[in-house]
Amino acid sequence: MKKESIETAKQNFDGKQVLISIIALILLGAFGTSLATKNQMLGIFLVTGIIFGYILTRARFGFAGGVKQPYMTGNSALVKGLLVTFAVTIIATAGVHWGTMVLDGASVAEVAVKGGAHPAPGSNAVKPLNLAVIIGGFVFGIGMIMAGGCASGTLADLGEGAVRSAIALFFFALGAVIGRWARYTFDKSSLADFSTTIYLPEVFGYLGAILLSVFFLVILYVIVKKYESMRKKDGSYQEIEYSPEQRPVEETDDFGLFNYETYHKFFVERWDYITGGLLIAVMFIFVMNTTGTDWGITGAYTYWGVAILQKLGMNFANSPIYSGIAETVNNGLLNHAGTLRNLGIIFGSALALLLGSKFKLKYNFRFYDAAMYAIGGLFMGFGARFAKGCNIGALYAAISSFSLHGWAFLIALSLGGITGLMYFEGKLNIIPNRNLSNN
Repeated sequence: MKKESIETAKQNFDGKQVLISIIALILLGAFGTSLATKNQMLGIFLVTGIIFGYILTRARFGFAGGVKQPYMTGNSALVKGLLVTFAVTIIATAGVHWGTMVLDGASVAEVAVKGGAHPAPGSNAVKPLNLAVIIGGFVFGIGMIMAGGCASGTLADLGEGAVRSAIALFFFALGAVIGRWARYTFDKSSLADFSTTIYLPEVFGYLGAILLSVFFLVILYVIVKKYESMRKKDGSYQEIEYSPEQRPVEETDDFGLFNYETYHKFFVERWDYITGGLLIAVMFIFVMNTTGTDWGITGAYTYWGVAILQKLGMNFANSPIYSGIAETVNNGLLNHAGTLRNLGIIFGSALALLLGSKFKLKYNFRFYDAAMYAIGGLFMGFGARFAKGCNIGALYAAISSFSLHGWAFLIALSLGGITGLMYFEGKLNIIPNRNLSNN
């Protein structure tokens, strides 16, 4: 990788942004402490969200990019990072689930049942595979391409100053309300009868489930490597180039603890995808062990959507679908753990750029683009709640917790994403035309 001269890096450094980040950290610390005095878990949710956001931005790590980057550039670097993330999390989760089974004297089946006698941390990610998962995954895949990011990516992009993400997020929340109603209706229909819940260790044992899951990851690796090779042969492959300010600086003889070179290394230089993926995996396991549930994003969006619609005059108090959500909203969303973690992601992403003096608002788009962001947000909200999860809850967490439906969601999401890329290529400002001509 090319290195930036330390003189150029210093010239592009804005100390005011660092000062703002320090003030923001102090305020967030005070806010987190205030939350912890009411409920320690609320503080944990905020802090873990901040860390997730910081990692996502510092490594430019995103789950939607696992579909978009290979399609646009032929490059599989992010996909490799994602596969490492999945592999590490799968092995760690197997240990947690197996340990729960042994220590509690439970059966494998009991470990996978949320709310049962011996549920393992993260057992809430084990869900039925049915038509709703397939449809929801496909719709979500199209939406994430239109909006320019998935559920976690939309939050991170908003923290980075992308105005389009604010548009997508607003409509994401509204779409989540519709999606929850659609899934409630689906579950009461005869279509829900065509459903199966398979926890892989129950069929193959924990070692077998690990080996099978890793085998699937290896197949994905082979597919993306062959595709990358094909793109290199036809001359349409592109290397992923870091922007100059994110590159390492040239080493000097003036290295010290309190000089710019050290600061750049720790707070400015971009992390590679493997580093980002490993840190995401560590945080995922931390969340699972401290909260008993997996990392989820879109459940909170339904609460946000209900809050918006109540402000517009709708009443959900007597609804069998939304009454519990409405009660939580009325008690204050800052008392809602999922909301705090999602807000933390926004703050963490903003801090990553402010500490690196790279934050700026990005709003260069047309009305057509804005309309597509909005529709994409609706699609993501609907798809996520219809499938009961996004590419975090229904994909990453589900696969890591050995739920078969996660693999089905992955296929549906990928097909939806590719469909969106093929249709909107060259039509949407965030999806330019690829250069597929031979060199």
